[in-house]
Amino acid sequence: MDDNPGFDIPTSDNKATYVLSNVVEVVERILTFVPTKSLLRIASVCRLWSNCARRVLRTQQKLTWVSACGPSTTEVHALYNALAEEVEKVFLLPKTVLAMMDCDAFKLTRHCYRQKKSKRSRHSPVEELIQVFPKNCDVMGITTPGIVLTPSGCRPRPPEEHQEGEAGFAIMLPSMEGIHIRPFHFCQKSLSPSALKEAGLIDNPELRVVLLFVYEAYKSGGARFLGQILEPLAKSKALIAGGLVESVFPTRLCCGRGAYGVVGLALSGPKVQGASVLLEQDVSSPKAAEATIRRLKAAKIPERNTLGFMFACVGRGQNYYSNQSNVEADAFQKVFPGVPLFGLFGNGEIGCDRIVKDDYTLCDTDTDGLQHEYTTVMTLVHLG
Repeated sequence: MDDNPGFDIPTSDNKATYVLSNVVEVVERILTFVPTKSLLRIASVCRLWSNCARRVLRTQQKLTWVSACGPSTTEVHALYNALAEEVEKVFLLPKTVLAMMDCDAFKLTRHCYRQKKSKRSRHSPVEELIQVFPKNCDVMGITTPGIVLTPSGCRPRPPEEHQEGEAGFAIMLPSMEGIHIRPFHFCQKSLSPSALKEAGLIDNPELRVVLLFVYEAYKSGGARFLGQILEPLAKSKALIAGGLVESVFPTRLCCGRGAYGVVGLALSGPKVQGASVLLEQDVSSPKAAEATIRRLKAAKIPERNTLGFMFACVGRGQNYYSNQSNVEADAFQKVFPGVPLFGLFGNGEIGCDRIVKDDYTLCDTDTDGLQHEYTTVMTLVHLG
């Protein structure tokens, strides 16, 4: 029998190969420690590994983000440099990405690419940022005068308000059971009742949260256009929050240069929950800001898989609080220490005091009641 090769005693390497090729529980356990980008490569090795990788991906439904603040040491924005490195390490497959960057640094970055043809990069900064993510991923990019972000990293760190300088973030959302996220983008040419319905913004009983961002709203006709968007939403029971921003990317072919429009995310499903409060003009001290934000506690939203959004007027921030910096972000972190906060300083705010949950009671809000100046809309969005 010793001469028969079929009865050789397996070596240690052979035993390991057998386990990794046949024991599903062991393979799946190992793959949970592998970042998603490497996991997708591993899935092509064999059918067993492919099936295990698919099951692991379904369990990785925790949202994540990458943020950065400058100045960048290269010709591209600091956010792109951070994404290029960090996306290799994330443990989810992004389905939807919401990215925001400061408009000044973005314009400067874009200018760096306007070089002679022989020296020009193959892709614009926008294209390079988008190509970091999978091809079937919906990327919504926004540029705005100021950025609110929570630094990325293993340990929770306090959120930061950046009204000057280079800053940006990208929130990566996977496909999640019980949650449907629809990006939308309308301009004057594409806005219609049927388009609103297709985006899930009207006639959608499961609509829970709408985040929307209007660009070039000061152009002639922009106010009426915004009213056409907000009028049906004001009558819904969904949470509405957002602001007026500088520009968006990528742009649609139907949008003329300099034309006004709106982008956003419609979040539907039984596992979506939202709440928001409005810090009005008379909220001008740290104590008043904290007291207003604390009213969000009434929504009883769990902190796990919850995002905070802060949509503030460019007129607020440090100057509004007697040269005290980071007042509203610090107040949010004090009330919700386990929730990351993101957002913008823009040219107008959209939102109101509103809680969306199964037993909510809401009064009707007209279109004008959703538009504000010199305020901050502080919002919680829970995703299962």
